[in-house]
Amino acid sequence: MSHKLQRLLPIFVVGALVLAACGGGEIGGDESEAPESQGTDSSEAAAPSEAAFPEGDIEIELWTKEGDPQIEYVEALADAYTAEHANVTINVVNKDVEVLREDLVNTALAPESAPELVWTVADHVGPFTSAGVIQELDGKVDTAGYEEGALAAVQVDGTTWGIPISNGNQLMLYYNKSIVGEEPPADTDELIATATENTGDGSFGLVFNETESFWLTPWLAGFGTSVFEDDGTTPNLDTPEMQAALEFLYDLKYTEEVMPGEADYTIASDLFTSGDAAMIVNGDWELGNYADQLGDDLGVAPLPTVTSTGLDPAPYTAGSFYMVPSAIEGDTLTVVLDFISWSTSTENQIQMVEELRRLPANLEALEDPIVTDDPLLAGAAEAVQRGTPQPTNVEMRCVFDAMNTGIRDVLGAGNSDFASVTADMQAAAENCVATL
Repeated sequence: MSHKLQRLLPIFVVGALVLAACGGGEIGGDESEAPESQGTDSSEAAAPSEAAFPEGDIEIELWTKEGDPQIEYVEALADAYTAEHANVTINVVNKDVEVLREDLVNTALAPESAPELVWTVADHVGPFTSAGVIQELDGKVDTAGYEEGALAAVQVDGTTWGIPISNGNQLMLYYNKSIVGEEPPADTDELIATATENTGDGSFGLVFNETESFWLTPWLAGFGTSVFEDDGTTPNLDTPEMQAALEFLYDLKYTEEVMPGEADYTIASDLFTSGDAAMIVNGDWELGNYADQLGDDLGVAPLPTVTSTGLDPAPYTAGSFYMVPSAIEGDTLTVVLDFISWSTSTENQIQMVEELRRLPANLEALEDPIVTDDPLLAGAAEAVQRGTPQPTNVEMRCVFDAMNTGIRDVLGAGNSDFASVTADMQAAAENCVATL
């Protein structure tokens, strides 16, 4: 059922959210137009209804989190579709992932500024559904051909809010074989030893983005904790395990001194691709770029086991997803849904693997030799298996924001009072949740 803008939250709630914070497929029709079941198990999802392709001019603005060089693939995909449909224009607009979230939530108050389609991350489901700025996709796109775990990342209480493009989004360990050797470190003791051996004279053993808490979350599982209590919504940040995870990262930088004085995403990535860093913790979205830069010297592995606990880090997994803004309807919606199905077809998903070196969400593409015979993708697949689905509830945004402040305090300012940091993180998350 299509959700129109009159279904938006009251303005004061939306304002609080703003501050807190595959060949062409079948063209989907509205669920109410689906024919009645005739002898079919009622538990089976109805296939999207057929509809004629619109003849009038259709212009689509696609917001995507993909930046250079990955945006070139998105633009090529859009161009290939419009080459088949002369009446369709697709304008691809890059937005930083956090800016994209904020801008789409803001369209709750300014719907005329909404795009026709977004290409984003799973953790946006919570803020977007709470603000009423995206629509349900059940019955509009045939979801039978997508990997179950990838699809589940954008399903809330049985409702599908997005269609998966890639499967993963997990952090993993990239290493330069010409520096580290053929085998990656298996545990954190080996990680520290390898990093220490390769630090000096302007080079560093290990780098990662020190400014975002997404790079903290895998280590929480390695130290035996998670960001929520058992109910899945109550922040669980002021714990000894969180303090141990922060201390581990602090020691890498300030005690072992294997990391640079400062490193945001760009600095860390540039150090690795230039050969000035032996290892980097980064996401699967960089696999294609790093493979192009390092060639046969690139190695990929899951994050190493935490030696003191014997537990594996568990990076958040999800991938990239299409989401459709609430106001999109009629012929424009018909084209948007067709583009979603066409672009995630087996053929196009295999092309995505070739171009971006990401694991596809399409089941047939996942079984193609381009995936199964590639050692880098095999390493990425192992990292996915060790991961855990990223929470999509709105409380996760409060947790990320609170942890961002904490990780910047520890790694940026060098604050080693971990008990104080985790207490502040907990208080900030609770205060944020109270405003939702």
